[in-house]
Amino acid sequence: TSVLQLSLEMTDKALLVVSECPPLGLESLKVKDTQLRASSYKRRGLGPHRGRLNIQSGIEDGDIYDGAWCAQYRDKKQWLEVDARRLTRFTGVILQGRNSIWRSVWDIVHTYKVQFSNDTLVWKPCMNGTEEAIFEGNQDAETPVLALFNTSTVARYIRINPQSWYQNGTKGHICLRAEVFGCALSDPNSIYPWQTEPTESKDKLDFRHHNYKEMRKLMKSVQEECPDITRIYSIGKSYMGLKLYVMEISDNPGKHELGEPEFRYVAGMHGNEVLGRELLLNLMQYICQEYKRGDQRIVHLVKETRIHLLPSMNPDGYEMAFKKGSELAGWSLGRYSYEGIDMNHNFADLNSVMWTAIELETDRSKLINHYFPIPEQYTTEEAFVASETRAVISWMQNIPFVLGANLHGGELVVTYPYDMTRDWAPREHTPTADESFFRWLAVVYASTNQVMSNHDRRPCHNKDFLRYNNIINGADWHNVPGSMNDFSYLHTNCFEVTVELSCDKFPHASELPIEWENNRESLLTYMEQVHRGIKGVVRDKDTGAGIADAVIKVDDINHHIRSVADGDYWRLLNPGEYRVTATAEGYFPSSRTCQVMYDHYPTICDFRLTKMPKERLKELLMKGGKLPKDLQLRLRQLRMRKLRVTTKAINRRRAAAAAKRAKRV
Repeated sequence: TSVLQLSLEMTDKALLVVSECPPLGLESLKVKDTQLRASSYKRRGLGPHRGRLNIQSGIEDGDIYDGAWCAQYRDKKQWLEVDARRLTRFTGVILQGRNSIWRSVWDIVHTYKVQFSNDTLVWKPCMNGTEEAIFEGNQDAETPVLALFNTSTVARYIRINPQSWYQNGTKGHICLRAEVFGCALSDPNSIYPWQTEPTESKDKLDFRHHNYKEMRKLMKSVQEECPDITRIYSIGKSYMGLKLYVMEISDNPGKHELGEPEFRYVAGMHGNEVLGRELLLNLMQYICQEYKRGDQRIVHLVKETRIHLLPSMNPDGYEMAFKKGSELAGWSLGRYSYEGIDMNHNFADLNSVMWTAIELETDRSKLINHYFPIPEQYTTEEAFVASETRAVISWMQNIPFVLGANLHGGELVVTYPYDMTRDWAPREHTPTADESFFRWLAVVYASTNQVMSNHDRRPCHNKDFLRYNNIINGADWHNVPGSMNDFSYLHTNCFEVTVELSCDKFPHASELPIEWENNRESLLTYMEQVHRGIKGVVRDKDTGAGIADAVIKVDDINHHIRSVADGDYWRLLNPGEYRVTATAEGYFPSSRTCQVMYDHYPTICDFRLTKMPKERLKELLMKGGKLPKDLQLRLRQLRMRKLRVTTKAINRRRAAAAAKRAKRV
């Protein structure tokens, strides 16, 4: 398994440029097919690596820094070679060291040379005037260092040749992560697939990276363009005081409508994983435009769904990454909150609460399987919980979300709960009671995503998710205690998956149009799944009023959901026949069979519950009302039944006493 990290960067706009590359800014584009070789490999099993070389994470669980090329020998003869597979005008290199949590020393390159070739036999050094250029590398293992060549060079191959590196006795190895800049030259004699790949979108959207002010401005422009179906609101603030803005899209914004499900997309939990942020900004623009144009699919989605889009859960982290830009942000800058908290591990660990209760409770009927309360120690001010996490939890509790997705970056896969292993194993398949539906949700996004569904695509890093059809149980990938997905499932009615959108955490602005094309259908189709399963209203049989907090149980699925304030509920289910029971405190339970079809709309399963006599009596007496005849009759029957039972018991005791006296006589 390769743990190399190299990203060969190119500019799509430069594919037709013959003479010079565009000026280096915050972006450049990727070569679609490259080959990597090196003088030696320190790790067993590493060899020439074909494909998109952006391998930045390591092979150990939870290590996001470990990936790098490391030479087997420590001398000046070592090199890393990139075959661009076509003539390319090379303009510069970025270097990083290997920053592994498994090593106590830095593995970095201090200085290096660069050579070019067209045939790998004759190599031409990069020059600085009349002398061979020596470039400054890294002084620490994480900071990216940019080196631009004095003059650009046209070649097919490029080599990075380390000259000095960190050494401390026998410690310190030649290790590096690299990014190579340039632009491909067009070849009139050969047509490659990469030359015909689309690089633009037919949708007229604002394809660029938006910092906080620009994001707010774009959201405001969408709201002004579609005021009847949009509303902007804030759910709280980041540690640095930036508001967590949400765009609501609905035909009645600001209001929960009876029977209409609530959906959410959350992006930017890790501030440096920026594609989700831009996709949600694109999505709100697209829905506004298509609704005005009369696209019936979008019109139906807006009228039947209340949509909430949170493009930036970690705006503080994003601003840090944005200031550095796509090339120099590195793999982790901006991942954490300003306080240094990884929000992907920051939600209350309700999994452990559930599994501990299962182990200790002998009476299975007393176990709960939903709406687990948050542990008291988690809610204190002293708890190490990010202000952003607290804001999102409050948001989840206030809005009855049914379905959501958490958008990340750095891989191409869709993961579904549970994200945490039961016994803290590094990885282990840990299914929920709704495993089949979660798998369906993951497949819906992955199968409609143009990159994930491409069987010719190359793995992002060391794990080939194509073998799993681009979906995996989160805990089977790596153990993530305190994830938002698990918390959402155990504390609320909402089902949620994580979508890893791209190999790059911070793709270049010129790649955003094609990334939108890759994900547009997935984003829309996934939202439509909120209408799959059953829905209905639980009402009081006598008054017709909705019953809040009624528990909806589905036979053979050990996870219940609850009705909301107006009595309406939604239960996500795959097609099939289900026996469903509604229960509520003070009411007799009611059961019915509900058939879920393959249609793109839910089956209506309403319930009317009869209040227990004691509850009806209590309610009437509190109001000072007169008892209705049916209740009077019911109470009379209950009194007579109680009298008969009591009389029988008294007669039995008298008979027993008489028998004892007779025996003594």
